[in-house]
Amino acid sequence: MAALWEQIKTLMWNVFNRPTLSDFVDILIVTFLLYQLFMLTRETRASAVLKGLTMLILASWFSNLLGLTALSWVLQNVLNNGALVLVILFQPELRKALEQIGRGTLKGSTLNADAESNQRIVREISNCMLTLSRRRVGALIVIEQRIGLKDIIETGTELNSEISSALLENIFEPNTPLHDGAVVIRGSKIMAAACILTLSEGKGISRDLGTRHRAAIGVTETTDAITLIVSEETGIISMSQEGRLTRHLDRVSLEQVLTKLYHEKEAGLVSTLLKKAQRRKEVRHER
Repeated sequence: MAALWEQIKTLMWNVFNRPTLSDFVDILIVTFLLYQLFMLTRETRASAVLKGLTMLILASWFSNLLGLTALSWVLQNVLNNGALVLVILFQPELRKALEQIGRGTLKGSTLNADAESNQRIVREISNCMLTLSRRRVGALIVIEQRIGLKDIIETGTELNSEISSALLENIFEPNTPLHDGAVVIRGSKIMAAACILTLSEGKGISRDLGTRHRAAIGVTETTDAITLIVSEETGIISMSQEGRLTRHLDRVSLEQVLTKLYHEKEAGLVSTLLKKAQRRKEVRHER
């Protein structure tokens, strides 16, 4: 115990009596990185593993201080070999973290800068969604933003066509070759149809929602894309962004969101409009 106490006193003396400017900068950087790691893994499976890993590191440090050689050896081997296991088990979470770190640097905004063209695109997409909603034809549209969706585009049939309501309606027409899957839009182009999306593994998703909604939520959990969904069973129009689903969109709220998406550089405004649309729907239902 005397040796342990001496090591603790030495550590505390070094921390409070010998810090330099570089030490403060080093501490701030490490603190920032740890905070970002915590925020990225918050409310995910990785958060529990991160807590367990922290406990193992602390246990290994204390075992070294107490001179518990056998326990220290076991913990060191677990930590050394556990890194590879964590990479394999939590590949989706690591990918999401890296994508969020690189968000905004992969590519510039692909949205069309022509106001007249943007208005036409908003009108065409809105008309398509409303028509499919009335007919209760299922649809799933992914609108790319800063993070590229090339890997998703490659899973479908590439089109590279101009956006039009008639073409989108024809794509989602039942019993046609391209109706099953997602359409990916980049700027003013329909890049591909019948694309395959990864389903969300979120626990809080309603059981009433099918695979189309889970796929829409899944792609927005790992990218900054926005998805539009038409339910085949109810005809309800929904939108997903950042892993959150907003349902019961009407023409007004749909056009408002698409207009802001195609006219504003800051995509964060879309989130504000979604919240306003959701509040308006909730008030309407309460009445």
